[in-house]
Amino acid sequence: MSRHAGPAEDDAGRRSLRPLAGILAALMVSQTGTRISAIALPWFVLVTTGSATRTGLTAFCEMAPYVTVKALTGPLVETAGPRTVSWVADAVSGAVLTLIPLLHALHLLSFWTLLAMVAVIGAARGPGDLAKEVIVPEAAERGRVPLERATGLAGTTDRLASTFGPAAGGALIGLAGALTGLVVVSGCFALGSVAIALGLPRGMGHTPERNAAAGTGYWRRLGEGLAFLREERLLLNLSIVVAVTNLLDAAFSSVLLPVWAKQSGAGPAGIGLVGSALGIGAVGGSLVAAAVAHRIPRRPVFFIGFLVAGAPRFLILAAGVPTGAVAAVFAVAGLGAGFLNPILGAISLERVPRRLLGRVRGLTDSLAWAGIPLGGLIGGAAVASVGLVPVLVTGGAAYFLTTNVAGLRPESREMDRSRM
Repeated sequence: MSRHAGPAEDDAGRRSLRPLAGILAALMVSQTGTRISAIALPWFVLVTTGSATRTGLTAFCEMAPYVTVKALTGPLVETAGPRTVSWVADAVSGAVLTLIPLLHALHLLSFWTLLAMVAVIGAARGPGDLAKEVIVPEAAERGRVPLERATGLAGTTDRLASTFGPAAGGALIGLAGALTGLVVVSGCFALGSVAIALGLPRGMGHTPERNAAAGTGYWRRLGEGLAFLREERLLLNLSIVVAVTNLLDAAFSSVLLPVWAKQSGAGPAGIGLVGSALGIGAVGGSLVAAAVAHRIPRRPVFFIGFLVAGAPRFLILAAGVPTGAVAAVFAVAGLGAGFLNPILGAISLERVPRRLLGRVRGLTDSLAWAGIPLGGLIGGAAVASVGLVPVLVTGGAAYFLTTNVAGLRPESREMDRSRM
């Protein structure tokens, strides 16, 4: 794929960092809200129902619509524009989240009503997250920032949210309860909506290529994205690997970690501590990736990062060690994880033509996230059947095998490097 004259050149050659700053700010606040919600919702369900299975079902009801809608909305994001889709989606998510504590206070919140509302939030978050991903390359062009650095900054922003969100969420929920945490989450989504609306110029994302593509039919455009992905073996195989690891991560974060915190006595503050340790390490890894991503050999760094970031987290919880030791292992795991998303993002943005970016990113992201809705269900059912420790050991072994086998496949050699 070759570069084309874009908005940065059309705007009288002026450099503008405002769009990149706006999208990074929106990512920061919305992802912080997502991280707090990832503690607040499971903890609320677990302490009110006492059921690991219901906790997993709640995660399923959020992530199944997320994955499905994200897969199908690539053409719609191209038509409506990623700026509009992003701020509207964040506004909807924030509004629905506000209703959960309100209905609970009025004694009108049944478990099934909660599941329906969580499903709406997931359906809104899917296209909202996709829109933010799609707009990063144009924001980088306008600011004349190298693509690897822009994706590295986006990854660092996500990791900062992963650091601050769990710490703030764990402390807040421990002091004021899960419902107070959800109120804060709704505020985060509202701020994300405002950051997009004010930080990104109107019409951003409507490039000439994208506008021309928007004139064709929805199903034809979706089919073009599918056809491209079938031929793009590297992206397809990486998406499958990430789908398996995301399934394991979803079971870990939505069920295994809360159950460990409850059984060990660490509580929500313990979840926040280890989550923040993971985030601090990941911020460090992401900052290094942002600085040197255009010079490092992607393939070994990527799979070593997976080796460090995956199995050790499962096994340290199974070992029954103090929370401080768990936090130390999570910090090292985060360092490895910090390299993953910048490399994945740069590979995707390099290999996918800009006119297909919304469709292909929607499909690859949905494939990569396809296991997440099942993770909570499988994790909850497994813990209820055989207990926490056997599930943690099995999950760590599955993580190790999946990532190491993927690194040996011939397609992975293409990671180093497809230049535009």
